[in-house]
Amino acid sequence: MTSSRSLALTAGLATVLLAGCATALLAGCATSTADDTAAPATTSAAPAEVAAAEPRLALTYDGGVLVLDANDLDVVADLPLDGFNRLNPAGDGRHVFVSTAGGFRVLDTGSWSEPHGDHAHHYAGTPALTDVEFAATKPGHVVRHAGRTVLFDDGTGRIDILDPAGLADGKPRTDTYTTPEAHHGVAVALADGSLIVTLGDSESRTGIAVLDAERREVTRNEQCPGVHGEAVAADETVVLGCEDGLLVYRDGTITKVTSPDPYGRIGNQAGSEESPVVLGDYKSDPDAELERPQRISLTDTRTGELRLVDLGTSYTFRSLGRGPHGEALVLGTDGALHVIDQNSGAVVRRIDVLAPWTEPDEWQSPRPALYVQGHTAYVTDPASNALHAVDLDSAQVRTASLPQTPDEITGT
Repeated sequence: MTSSRSLALTAGLATVLLAGCATALLAGCATSTADDTAAPATTSAAPAEVAAAEPRLALTYDGGVLVLDANDLDVVADLPLDGFNRLNPAGDGRHVFVSTAGGFRVLDTGSWSEPHGDHAHHYAGTPALTDVEFAATKPGHVVRHAGRTVLFDDGTGRIDILDPAGLADGKPRTDTYTTPEAHHGVAVALADGSLIVTLGDSESRTGIAVLDAERREVTRNEQCPGVHGEAVAADETVVLGCEDGLLVYRDGTITKVTSPDPYGRIGNQAGSEESPVVLGDYKSDPDAELERPQRISLTDTRTGELRLVDLGTSYTFRSLGRGPHGEALVLGTDGALHVIDQNSGAVVRRIDVLAPWTEPDEWQSPRPALYVQGHTAYVTDPASNALHAVDLDSAQVRTASLPQTPDEITGT
């Protein structure tokens, strides 16, 4: 592994219920809510203007969340928080949603930029877990697109759609929609106000429906067993995974892309608005208790061509990412970051990052995770309590020690 330095780090709305629901999918109901009685947000302390942007990273560990400076990898804050917590960027370049036992809680990373004409002003302060929380019995997927962020509650089927820019002032107003049956699902809000939502119940998931801005059903496709995950590609093309391929929604039409195997599950995807090609995992053994796949999928959303690439090493659901030019990135259990030309499927670079590792049996257990921010790929290293920062242009790797064992990672 190439390492230019090793840093030893120490942690040092009232709810408005509409009398009626717009005509919606089956028994689904759409409303608009705001919580005026919620406590104001606890924001980062004394933010000050700084000379340059100071992006930050958030990493969970057993018992809390670490916030790091994404540039120098210094620990900025160590925030205690019990439970198994998950992370998703809120979409405003400042906040992160922390999925907790009670819902989606807002973390203020304390750093952000504000555009001002031909330049921007940058601010930095102390990170804080705010008092803002969107209640959910089983907080699930968080999807950011077209200036909106969508929160999906698997326990109730409730979907909250919000403008993340409002998080700086507390709890913003949300538009809500509730699926006819609760299920482990996902939803994507599009630029025209329409909503893509999965179809399913507690026993099975079968496909997707597209609802217009008034939540009237426009189209659906129920030929997607086990629908799971989503990604957005160029030209606002949305892809959702199936146990036998993918569904592609573009310009009002849903198209099925079929896997080459009878069971060819693509349950996790990574998209890039720079590319029409979507990166996905690929599992082909329906009987495996824990399949460790070595092939990944590249799907051209324009043509429906699905290409499989054998990496010669396995990977996990936290191994997929996209580079600044749309290149596909896969973190292998061989310890390397594989850089793949998304158009040809050729592995164009292999960057050694960490020691070879084995995927744990339980999905909640820490394992190396990949997060990409700009031209840098960040890789957690639970075995060494470390974080690696990979320059995608030079392939140089920096390594920082952590005071805790990292699990999930995201950033602003």
